[in-house]
Amino acid sequence: MNHPRDFYLGKRRSNLPALRQVGFQANRGLLEVERLSHDCATGEETLHQLNRPLEVDGQRTSALRTTDLRVLAWWHVLVWFRLLPCGFCDRDLREPVAVLTGQMPTRITQGRMTYDLRRLRLHGMIARIPKTHRYQVTPFGMRAALFFTRVHARLYRPSVTQFSTKAPPQNSRLALQFQKVDDTIGLYIQEANLAT
Repeated sequence: MNHPRDFYLGKRRSNLPALRQVGFQANRGLLEVERLSHDCATGEETLHQLNRPLEVDGQRTSALRTTDLRVLAWWHVLVWFRLLPCGFCDRDLREPVAVLTGQMPTRITQGRMTYDLRRLRLHGMIARIPKTHRYQVTPFGMRAALFFTRVHARLYRPSVTQFSTKAPPQNSRLALQFQKVDDTIGLYIQEANLAT
């Protein structure tokens, strides 16, 4: 701040607290912009880490694809079982996972449960309680599970129906914007063909 008059304040000593407040607000704004710009890169890295196969301490595991039905079911279950003080074991999860994936609990084998729990553990979503076969949801796992279940329920599903060919509401805002894009591209192609 070179000129206090830019902030409609004078140079008197009595204006120092007001100038200090303006300076703090400017600093906070700058730090917030820097944090948000940095968080985008960090968030993209985390998203790629979840959606790609991973190797941790020589152990390989497959990706946790954000649109995979089984992964989404696991995220729902992690949210449900987050508050258990003694954690959970695979036996506790078999029925909820079966219901969410539309299967019978008997069709989900012990091997499949072990595979999924290992995958969640290596991706940092859950952690094994030492000297037990029980697990707890990590803070990262809780945040990721909450985020992706909400995004799927409140963004993906409603938005896909807006532009799906089977969707009845043609007067939705998203459908109208897609129609504008289609019309504009069609007009551009038509003009390009006329020019040649």
